[in-house]
Amino acid sequence: MKTVFTESAPTAIGPYSQAKIAGGFLFASGQIPVNPLNGLIEQTTVEGQTRQVCENIAALLKAAGSSFEKVIKTTCFLADIKDFTAFNNVYGQYFLSKPARSCVAVKDIPKNCLVEIEVIAEI
Repeated sequence: MKTVFTESAPTAIGPYSQAKIAGGFLFASGQIPVNPLNGLIEQTTVEGQTRQVCENIAALLKAAGSSFEKVIKTTCFLADIKDFTAFNNVYGQYFLSKPARSCVAVKDIPKNCLVEIEVIAEI
């Protein structure tokens, strides 16, 4: 098993890794819309936050030697299910291979974010 770390994605805000590689797969921790350059959440809309989350995922995939085309499964968390369509509009620009997915609304996301996404990808 290998731990993945890149400065191009936000550092973990707790006792966990950005991602792990095991058995030829990448298991990425949930990504929230933190700008890795300054540690701040700058976007206030679900579209902007989804875009930042996807850019953070792109950095993890690249650091692990993978890509969006190799994503097998995503789990998506929304603070408000009413944002589902707006979220999908941005999500679909990144996940062109249409991986398997779960998408649910949750009571709270860390740092009061509107969206969080975790991925499993092939290396």
